[in-house]
Order: sequence, then structure tokens, then C-alpha cells
Amino acid sequence: MTESGAKQNRYSKRSDLSSGHSQSSVHVSGPLPGGLYIIATPIGNARDITLRALDVLHSADVIVCEDTRVTSKLLSIHAISRPLIAYHEHNAGTTGPAIIKRLKEGQTVALVSDAGTPLISDPGYRLVQACYEEDLFVTHLPGPSSVLSALVLAGLPTDRFLFAGFLANKSGKRQADLMELKAIPSSLVFLESPKRLAKSLGDMAMVLGPREAAIGRELTKKFEEVRKGPLDELADHYEAAGAPRGEVTIVVAPPLSTDAQATPDDIDRLLGDALESLSLKDAVTAVAAASGAVKRDVYARALELKGQHK
Repeated sequence: MTESGAKQNRYSKRSDLSSGHSQSSVHVSGPLPGGLYIIATPIGNARDITLRALDVLHSADVIVCEDTRVTSKLLSIHAISRPLIAYHEHNAGTTGPAIIKRLKEGQTVALVSDAGTPLISDPGYRLVQACYEEDLFVTHLPGPSSVLSALVLAGLPTDRFLFAGFLANKSGKRQADLMELKAIPSSLVFLESPKRLAKSLGDMAMVLGPREAAIGRELTKKFEEVRKGPLDELADHYEAAGAPRGEVTIVVAPPLSTDAQATPDDIDRLLGDALESLSLKDAVTAVAAASGAVKRDVYARALELKGQHK
């Protein structure tokens, strides 16, 4: 079958990795405008891919991915056969320009990650940046994201959150990074290796205190699990139980629950922590937002505390 003929395939097969069931879905034929199509792929359950994503993957001139072996498995499930190009942090400098050249020629390029939404903790943003610099078409096909799935299931405040990605491997650097995040008045979301989970939770408990947290594991898969509790208790659990299996996402509550009334001691504790790493102005702003206290009152107390430590 010629390449143009391959693009006219009207049917794709969808499968659920956990059940083995499959069904056919109509694929909309027709050429797509040239450009970069950033496509979210399933984080565990193969049926979570969207119909639009299948359409574009069927029609793309080439699919750019992190690991061709991982993406090949997904494409095989859905009966898609397209050329693959590996693009990751180690070859972005050389492969990126080659992809831009294809886009300038009018090709349709699909960009996927191993799982979830591309550009989250991977080098894809450089490719998008280059597209804008060259005035090339870019669009996003939304879909699965471990960050959003974990937030939805955590049962913690979601009106404001910060995605902090992976923390450092070594405890000292990890604790330093956590200190920078300590006063941020938002839920915090982290990705973590199962092997480092207990140690990372221990460092979080030490730096952030006994905040409520939720550990999302194997999200969307058959053995999906969400374990909730204070950071110190979760650290003790995984230290005793050993490294869990599967991908892990951590959601940590803000410094102070939005529905709790801050006491003077809470204000002092938050200010003490914030002033260690922030300027007076930034510390007051952060603590006022986290506690709901009047900013001028927090500022006055911050001046008193600084005076006491002279």
C-alpha cells in the first residue's frame, strides 16, 4: 500500500490493555494541514485515547516520540502503522532541526510522549518554541495527564496547584528544593520513582511538616490505588512496605487548609519558615495568602519577628 493509500484507512482498532477487549471506530479520512500536532496518550488504559488523537495518528506523515518501542505498542493496539522518530533530551539538539525541516516542507508531524501529555517534564517545549520562531502551525489534542488525574483523586484543594515535577535524587538537594516550595500557598504535585518514594516522603515531612497528602499509583490501570494521610505517616508506611509497583504521583496539601482559621502561632510558624528563604515582602504576601490573614497584620508581625532575631 502506498503512503497516500495508508492515510486513507477508515478504521482503527481500540483496545483496553487491562481487559483485552477491542472494538472498531470510524476513522475520519482526509488530509490534515501540515504542522505539529501535540497528542496526549493514555497513562495506563489504552482505551483512554481520544477519537481525534486516533485520526491524527493515522494521518500523520511521521510520529515523533520519546521511545519508539513504547509508542509502537500503542500504535499496534490501534492498528496504526506510521514512521516513527525518537526525540528526547539526549538528541533534541540534532533531531529538533530535522523535525522543523519536515514541518517547513508542509508535513503533518504528531508529537507524543511515552504516556500522558507531551511537554510535561520532557523537552518537547523546545520544539514548540522553534515552531513559533519559524511561524509554523502548532496545536494540541488534549487527553490523559497523570498530574490532573492525581489532583482529581487526591481530595485536596485544587483551586491553585503547582506542578514541581521530579525532585532531586539526593536528599540534601531535595530538601533544599522543598524549602523553596514550602511557603507557596498551593497544593503541590510531584512525580516520583517508586524506589525513592519513602525517602522523598520523609524529606517532605521534615521540610513541609505533617501536611495531608495523597499518593496516586497505577492511575487508570487495573490496580489503581490512592493512599491518603499525613506526610510522616505515608513515609513510615512506604518505608515498612517497601517500594510500590507502578508509576507514582504525589499531591501535597497547601501550607494551611483553606477552611481552617489561622492562629497567631500558625502565622508565626509560617512567617518563620517563609523568612528563611524569601524576602520580607514576598514572605508576607505568601503567608497572607496561605493563612487568609490581613496582609498589614502579617507585615506588622513579620517586622516584630525580624526585630526579635536581631
